[in-house]
Amino acid sequence: MAEVDAARIERAVREILLAIGEDPERAGLARTPERVAEAYADFFGGLAIDPVSHLRDAVPVDSALRDGGADHGVPATGDAVVLRDLAFRSVCEHHLLPFVGTAHVAYLPGDRVVGLGRIPAVVDTLARRPQLQERLTEEIADALVTGLDPRGVLVILDAQHRCVTTRGARQERSSTITIASRGALAEPAARAEIIALIGAGGAAGAAGARDA
Repeated sequence: MAEVDAARIERAVREILLAIGEDPERAGLARTPERVAEAYADFFGGLAIDPVSHLRDAVPVDSALRDGGADHGVPATGDAVVLRDLAFRSVCEHHLLPFVGTAHVAYLPGDRVVGLGRIPAVVDTLARRPQLQERLTEEIADALVTGLDPRGVLVILDAQHRCVTTRGARQERSSTITIASRGALAEPAARAEIIALIGAGGAAGAAGARDA
């Protein structure tokens, strides 16, 4: 998929400035179209990347354990790999305003595992698109299923939306929690165990209580 068209964004931002009654030539706004184009290239750069590509260097579980399981996040028992408190930011497709939050991701390895840094890369790639939080949660889970074929996946996102905190109802303290589960971690008891591991009493714990 092609990268963002910076020149086209600049022209569009200039039109927006004119439409709200501003002068795009005045000193404070002269470089705004360029700055917005640069920001959008960052915000939406994930459109040009296949998130599953981050998982292509997955290795067999036996190899990971033999070569040093800690480097891949694999406990000797072969139980869940859990990554907590992964910061992410995305842009809501309804108003093109940011939403910012934390992702918690767990999977039960099947035959393959991947380096710990690959999971945040999947989250970041999918977040760098016009998104809905609900869909982002599902897409992260689906990418892990496709790339790793695990026995189970659990993804929890907890985010604040600027379209809620800065406009409309202006609920400055509110956050939204979404959950996606697959395979063995879709089973309530297994899911509850992972949520407790992530942190009972925090956002993830609240999510488990809500989803129970």
